[in-house]
Order: sequence, then structure tokens, then C-alpha cells
Amino acid sequence: MIKKIGGIVAKTALWFFAISILWVLLYSFVPVPFTPLMGIRAVENLSDGNDLEFNHDWVPIGKISPNLQLAVIAAEDANFLRHNGFDFEAMEKALENNQKGKKIKGGSTISQQTAKNVFLWQGRSYVRKGLEAYFTVLIELFWGKERIMEVYLNSIEMGSNVYGAEAAAHHYFEKKAADLTKREAASIAAVLPNPRRFKATNSSAYIERRKSRIVRHMRHVQLDYKK
Repeated sequence: MIKKIGGIVAKTALWFFAISILWVLLYSFVPVPFTPLMGIRAVENLSDGNDLEFNHDWVPIGKISPNLQLAVIAAEDANFLRHNGFDFEAMEKALENNQKGKKIKGGSTISQQTAKNVFLWQGRSYVRKGLEAYFTVLIELFWGKERIMEVYLNSIEMGSNVYGAEAAAHHYFEKKAADLTKREAASIAAVLPNPRRFKATNSSAYIERRKSRIVRHMRHVQLDYKK
């Protein structure tokens, strides 16, 4: 009996690894059409009696302004181009400050956020965090930084029912993602911690300060995905 159960577990694990690796390899060149969060938001809208709004337009990274790429690195993950998916220094700093009762962002990298958004559900369980780490390793290995940035900027929630850079640029500024200025890019990046609560335009004083900080930090970021 134990041997039979062990065999089932082994086969299940092998199937999981095979499917997950093929899934990641597929998305290394195929646009991501839909994410679990998009599905969750759609169900929430329907259950609340709202219309099923969904703004998501995939564009290649060459059609996303470098300003937005710089802005999200400055705002979300300053070491994105240097780490291998995990910023242990940021994690340690977040842990220390959280223990002191200070409210700061966590140590989650752009790579981790991408893995979570594309392949997993929202939540804080150990199982989800473990799977997030697993998929982070895979996308760092098979995609590389430029593809991770491309998927990230096309898939994350950037407003209420707004997903990805192109949809956000049209929603907030009535222009293409390729044409975003530094300040406009910083405006979008500034709301990413909570895009349904904060506004990229007609923003609160807190978000305006965040925008200015991001613009300043953008000067110190250089895009070089070959590193």
C-alpha cells in the first residue's frame, strides 16, 4: 500500500514538473492572454452585479516606453537587473522593519510578482509562496530579464479592470504605451502597490510624492537586459 501511494506521488510530481516546465517554455514566446487574477476580478465584478469590463492589450516590449520600464524598476525592484529572481537583501530589510512595526513594502521582486501573477493565485499561504519561488526560478532560467519585464508589464493590474501597459496608457493618458513620458510612467508605477485604491491621475498628495521619488530614482537605472 505504501509503495503504491509512493508511486502515485512520484508520478504526480513528474507530471507537475513536466507540465509546469512546458507551460513556462510556451510563455517564453507566446503572449500571456489571461491570468488567474483577471479571472478573479471578473468573477468579483459579476457577483457585485457590475458589467464585465476587461481592458488588456498585449504589446511587445519594443512598443512599451523605456520610461515605464525604468519607472517600475525604480518603484518596485531596484536590483531587478542584478539579482537572479530573489533580492535577499531587500527581504532581510523588509523583515527587520516589519519586526520593528514599520510599514514598508515587502521584498518581492518583479520576477516573483510575474511568477505569481501569471501562474498562481493570490494569497499568503506557504504552499503558494513555495510555488512562487519554483516558478520564479523557472522564468529566470528560461525567459531572461527582458522577457520577464515584457510579461510583467503586459499582465499586471494597473487600475480597476485595467491590465498591462498599453491598456493603462490609454486609460489614464489616452496614448500608446510607447509614448509615455517620464512623469506619466512614474504615475502608473506609483499606483502599483494598490492600483484599485490609488489613482495615476488626479492623485492624492501621497501618490504625487511617490511619483516625484520614482522620477528621481529613474535617473539611476540603466536598462541593459544582457547583464
